[in-house]
Amino acid sequence: MEKVATIRTIVRYPVKSMAGEELPAVDIGIQGLAGDRRYAFVQAASKTLFPWLTAREHPRLLLYRPRYEDPASQRSRVLVETPSGARWPVHASELLRELEDASGRPLHLLGDHRGSYDIAAVSILGLATAARVAEESDTPVEPARFRANFYVDAGDAFAEERWVGRVLRLGDAARVAVTTPDERCAIVSLDPRTAASSPAVLRAIAQRHGNRVGVYGAVLTPGTVRAGDPVYVE
Repeated sequence: MEKVATIRTIVRYPVKSMAGEELPAVDIGIQGLAGDRRYAFVQAASKTLFPWLTAREHPRLLLYRPRYEDPASQRSRVLVETPSGARWPVHASELLRELEDASGRPLHLLGDHRGSYDIAAVSILGLATAARVAEESDTPVEPARFRANFYVDAGDAFAEERWVGRVLRLGDAARVAVTTPDERCAIVSLDPRTAASSPAVLRAIAQRHGNRVGVYGAVLTPGTVRAGDPVYVE
């Protein structure tokens, strides 16, 4: 095996399209990171294949900060801190009404232990890739705008694209098959701290990189992954 990267940051997203929860370590299994995208708010009137409420429809969704009461247990309650500082359980009617009023859409909460993913259960991004996109778009370096699970130091920008079709070992045991590049949408143009839009980000990705940044993967072998762990290509 060849070492190709080091894991610097691990992030899961208890509620789809809300802020992430940084973790020192996480268990991953066939369905991805424990507790990742366990909840999603769904547009009740939508008949499309993508009915979730996301930051595309309501950018300020990124400013809601969900956390598991016990970060080590995905069975614990998820609490959501709103932009105004209020804190509600994810099932609270007050939170639902606030999101409905702000988005102008009737919603319902979906809970799914398998996770509400767009394409695949695991996403990986090189920190050098995020820096390159920032340089090309003349915007501040902000890796969190790409909403990855594993942010890695892989040396060269876009090094992770070379892993498509290969199997990675993360840490001591976990194995992930890198399946496809990550096709990007307008959410990457939103600042995760303010929800302000910088269209130059997506424009640079589309014009220079075929609209792809980062990669998706599927878990082959479960295991515990920790920040600081090496990443190997088998």
